[in-house]
Amino acid sequence: MAILPNIAGPRDLDALSPEQLEQLAGEIREFLVENVSRTGGHLGPNLGVVELTIALHRVFDSPFDPFVFDTGHQSYVHKLLTGRQDFSELRTRGGLAGYPQRSESPHDVVESSHASSSLSWADGISRAFTRTGRKDRHVIAVVGDGALTGGMTWEALNNISDDNDRNLIIVVNDNGRSYAPTIGGMARYLNRVRTADTYRNLHRGSDQMFRRLGPAARAVYRGVRGGTHGFLSRFINNAALYSNLDIKYLGPVDGHDLPVLMETLELAKQFGAPVIVHAITEKGRGFQPALDDEADQFHAVGRIDPVTGATVGGASAGPAWTDVFADELVEIGHEREDVIAMTAAMLRPTGLLPFAQRFPGRALDVGIAEQHAVASAAGLAFGGLHPVVAIYATFMNRAFDQVLMDVALHRAGVTFVLDRAGVTGPDGPSHHGIWDLAMLQLVPHIRIAVPRDAERLREELREAVGVSDAPTVIRFPKGGVSPELPALERLADGVDVLVRSDAQDVLIVGIGPMAHIAVDVAERLRAQGIGTTVIDPRWAIPVQPSVTELAASHRLVITIEDGIRVGGIGTRVRQVLREAGVDTAVDELGVPDEFIDHASREQILEDAGLTAAKIAHDVVSQVLGTRIPVARPATSEIASLAAHARRDA
Repeated sequence: MAILPNIAGPRDLDALSPEQLEQLAGEIREFLVENVSRTGGHLGPNLGVVELTIALHRVFDSPFDPFVFDTGHQSYVHKLLTGRQDFSELRTRGGLAGYPQRSESPHDVVESSHASSSLSWADGISRAFTRTGRKDRHVIAVVGDGALTGGMTWEALNNISDDNDRNLIIVVNDNGRSYAPTIGGMARYLNRVRTADTYRNLHRGSDQMFRRLGPAARAVYRGVRGGTHGFLSRFINNAALYSNLDIKYLGPVDGHDLPVLMETLELAKQFGAPVIVHAITEKGRGFQPALDDEADQFHAVGRIDPVTGATVGGASAGPAWTDVFADELVEIGHEREDVIAMTAAMLRPTGLLPFAQRFPGRALDVGIAEQHAVASAAGLAFGGLHPVVAIYATFMNRAFDQVLMDVALHRAGVTFVLDRAGVTGPDGPSHHGIWDLAMLQLVPHIRIAVPRDAERLREELREAVGVSDAPTVIRFPKGGVSPELPALERLADGVDVLVRSDAQDVLIVGIGPMAHIAVDVAERLRAQGIGTTVIDPRWAIPVQPSVTELAASHRLVITIEDGIRVGGIGTRVRQVLREAGVDTAVDELGVPDEFIDHASREQILEDAGLTAAKIAHDVVSQVLGTRIPVARPATSEIASLAAHARRDA
């Protein structure tokens, strides 16, 4: 009889025997493979935490004892055990989110899916519980070994060790990987712990022996094991690291051995002070195609065959933006030995792997440490190199201070390549890259390029690495590259004219891929007699002089971008026009300044009014409202245009 369908909440685990818990773990793995293969999502990380999550919910009482997942992509098993078993629309509008989400369940506490913050959250929650007289509540932070490469975890550990009077359990889910294999000194240290034969053999043998004995013997075993671990830690691995921080350390334990996990967590629960439980797990466990995937062990997948793991359907007709960048950077690397590639635990996802394979001494992966990457890049530039720092746009938020004070203030020639910029879709609020344009344009002397197609990405990347006295930014969206969109003319300052009419009624500034929508809008307006000019500034920041000149000769300026419209490129264009004494009206179109839930990119853009039909409709409404006195079309033609636009909208 199947067990998983009868699990409506964590306390349903209490009545299950050890054998039934093992059966449940198998059913969960089968469920994950079957369901995530249909929708796509984070498969490998969740296959690796099945037993660990079951043990956590068996020992602790969520949500009374809150769980904080870092980064949250390993929370699928947690969702299943807290009554959320409809995965049919995972990561699509109306379906389950791919990360913890408070609106789904009181069991979800922290929604942010940016790594290395869980220990700070747990520190704050546990302090609050102690201060408000709720010391009977435990706080459990589940943090991966990859997240331990982030500086915030060590800032948090430093402060956690300063106050031992609270119930705080830190579970290190150690699978040797973040997205890819974890790097750096901490990774090497944990790897020595994982692979120390002397420790593993002694732990396995003693554990099996004392399991056959009664409770009294097990109590003796716990004391012996603690002392033995302390000796072996110092002798084999110098693992006194955590004890030197004055935090109790339990482990390492087999993260797939349910009885051992539950016993260890019970010990941690009884301790009454911060405890680290070090669990060794296997990413992708139970699904051979994931285990065979050397790249990332099926960290995140699209739709796949649930038996072979092969990708099915949805193949892109052309290359992805990331692929175009990857190929061009390798070409640049051949030409310039001073170009260095850097990333923060995202060598493959950001397209730097080909560069690293071709130039292994010139590619740096610093782990989940964006702030360090950016400040270090400033140092590399000072030393005569040109770093290209590739980061997801959403993670660039974390290093704003370093961009401002370490790179820009020192006029360092550093190029930032922001992948997954703009609306990204199914990963939800914390993964949309919609803040970078508004945030980074605040930086003095910065130059921001937004390519509209593959050819522009290639040429703008080359222009960016040619700048040696200021930070440069190239940003592009997730997915397949936009179709080629050649220019009619390139102006002296590099602005591309894509559409030009004899009548100069509306100037549309299409930022990067949004230039395609701008051209569509122009075609709709042209058919009705409204003259439209469409430009792609290529370098959105600083605003180029020809944008001001063209705006002065038109009656309305519309800017279209897929970043937030508050403080975005449109706002900057408006400011520049006012400073130049140009009083042409400006409509800034972009994404609202809200946290946007998971949905497809197309759905989100439609909600934001960023479709050609909606934009054309609004232009016509302004014409009818006499805000823009267009002389050419007759009244009947305007009415016809309005009706046409309303039908499209």
